[in-house]
Amino acid sequence: MTTVSPQHPANPSYERILVATDGSDDATAAVAQAAGLAAAYDATLYVVHVVDTELFDPAVAAQAVFRSLERYGESAVQAAAERATAAGVETVRTSIERGDPHRAILDYADAHDVDLVVLGRRGWSGLERSLVGSVAERVCRLADVPVLTVRATAD
Repeated sequence: MTTVSPQHPANPSYERILVATDGSDDATAAVAQAAGLAAAYDATLYVVHVVDTELFDPAVAAQAVFRSLERYGESAVQAAAERATAAGVETVRTSIERGDPHRAILDYADAHDVDLVVLGRRGWSGLERSLVGSVAERVCRLADVPVLTVRATAD
């Protein structure tokens, strides 16, 4: 599914594509789509993992917890970068961010002037979505650029 804001309609050509990964199957499917688009448009692919600092009180959580989460993220972005390179993407940039995931993704997209955001989307029920929320949903609602959401499995 692609979500496009009225201010920024779908661009027939992309130069900078952002994909966020958490290492899940849905994120892996999103990486494949983003890499294919980046290769087709000769675009730079930005691969980001966000360590969710909203899960822990930073004053209480040991830095070891954050470092462990960052190592997991580094593994996820490295795997994504390798997939993108294998798909023919010439320029891949990786980053580990900290913060509220949807806000960190939006801020990164703004800071790097991306043309398209690609995200994995889990098929949660209405109750799960209400209780937990969805990073992809929030990014779709708030992004100024088109957002492509990808699921690993069909609805």
